Amino acid sequence: MKIQYLEIVTPEVDAACSSYSLLHDVKFGASDSTLGGARIARLANGGMLGIRAPLRDTEKPIVRHYILVEDIQASVNKAENAGAVVAVPPMELPGHGTCAIVIQGGIESGLWQL
Repeated sequence: MKIQYLEIVTPEVDAACSSYSLLHDVKFGASDSTLGGARIARLANGGMLGIRAPLRDTEKPIVRHYILVEDIQASVNKAENAGAVVAVPPMELPGHGTCAIVIQGGIESGLWQL
């Protein structure tokens, strides 16, 4: 299992980017509109860390991991069969791949296909 994308949603994007930069020696780029306006840091393992502001008033701060999968639709189907709720069905992110979000027992998990 590989975490392809770690997403942090916070109203304090600049402060979070500064903290992660200092603590973990990563560098964030400008916001990426294809990833909800997240500022992205490329990680040594090939994954990405994205920090973005909430996209709507009801979106609360969260840390959400996206696990790399070979077949996102098959993975969503398996999660659904295991009782998960599909919060975001497979959605293409131009230049990045395809993502989906499932919720099982109140825990949001992302899936990512390159």
